[in-house]
Amino acid sequence: MMEQPKRYFQHFKGNLYEMLHIAKDSETLQNRVVYRALYGEKGVWVRPEAMFFEAITRDGKTVPRFRELTPEEFETLRTERSE
Repeated sequence: MMEQPKRYFQHFKGNLYEMLHIAKDSETLQNRVVYRALYGEKGVWVRPEAMFFEAITRDGKTVPRFRELTPEEFETLRTERSE
């Protein structure tokens, strides 16, 4: 398996995550996103790819469930949270 570049995301509620892999569900053959929380116990989670990348509407505003961050955005947010 080829090494994928690191991709970082911010959940619409504000927490930061690192995408680890896109995996195939053995039962449904649907793609799943495997990702790690970058806070607390740094748990590893899995979510259907379509759900991970979907837009949601909260308080009348439509936003991505997980917004991909540029490396610069990620470093700025990570640094702010570690201070």
